[in-house]
Amino acid sequence: MKGIIEIFLEYPVLIDWVVIPLLIFVARLIDVSLATLRHILVSKGQRNVVPFLAFVEVSIWLLAFGQVMQNLSSMASFLAWASGFSLGTYLGMIIEEKLALGYQLVRVITNGDASAIIQNLSKERFGITTMKAIGSRGGVEVLLVVSERKRLSHLLEMLRSLNPQPFYTIEDVRSVGTSSIRAINSVPGEMAMEGSLKKK
Repeated sequence: MKGIIEIFLEYPVLIDWVVIPLLIFVARLIDVSLATLRHILVSKGQRNVVPFLAFVEVSIWLLAFGQVMQNLSSMASFLAWASGFSLGTYLGMIIEEKLALGYQLVRVITNGDASAIIQNLSKERFGITTMKAIGSRGGVEVLLVVSERKRLSHLLEMLRSLNPQPFYTIEDVRSVGTSSIRAINSVPGEMAMEGSLKKK
């Protein structure tokens, strides 16, 4: 039985239509994933790891680009380049989502008594800041909750379980400015955030 290398040597066309396009696809998949992740990390102020990702990213990109330039007549190489780019973008977003880096601000607006929401969130060690406001239908209460992204799904599940469900919005937090306020000691009216937060 012939080995894989012998088959490719016997049929050189397989190298042009299988091996090289596959290498280009994998290289683009990796470098675009890193590029997407790098952009997201820059927006979150994660500066320590970004230069390393950029170095690896551009090295792989040069490898893939060089192969494409040497095989300009190959449609398979072009398709591999485009496919790797599109899938790499998606993969980078999935990786960043799984890492769940940084913090997010959840702004909750309720037109009823918010004491039950505050009590339940406090039990789960979410820091809360409350404010009185006026909406189109009268007085409302605004709750500001800063949460680690890895705990965001739990927070949203708690909000969705309430009846009626309060209105809420979610915003990215680039950095936090305190490391001394803990949610376990928080009371309504104080700016409190969960855990020990470090300034980035």
